[in-house]
Amino acid sequence: MSYVIVRLTVEDFAKWKAVFDELGALRKNSGPKGGQLFRKADSPNEVVIIFEWSDLDKGRDYFQSDALRQAMQRGGVMGRPEVTFLDSVERLAV
Repeated sequence: MSYVIVRLTVEDFAKWKAVFDELGALRKNSGPKGGQLFRKADSPNEVVIIFEWSDLDKGRDYFQSDALRQAMQRGGVMGRPEVTFLDSVERLAV
C-alpha cells in the first residue's frame, strides 16, 4: 500500500474544509482508500492529511490536476502545499 502526506496552511480552516469536501467525488475517482485529516493543535490553520492510496500513479495525477489547483486557490491555501508520496515498508507492532 502507498500513502500520501499533505501539509498545508490555509487562511481559514472552515472555508478550506468546505472546498475540500466538495472535491470528495474527484478524490474518490482517483483511488484513495481512505485517510485522516489533522489540524496542528497550536495552529489550527496548519493542516496535515494522510491518505492511503492503492494506485500511486492515480494519486500523482490527482495532486497534479488543474481541478485540485483551482480548488486550493478557492479554499485559501497559502503557499505551496508539501506533498510526499510514500511506499509502505513494514507495519510496526506496539
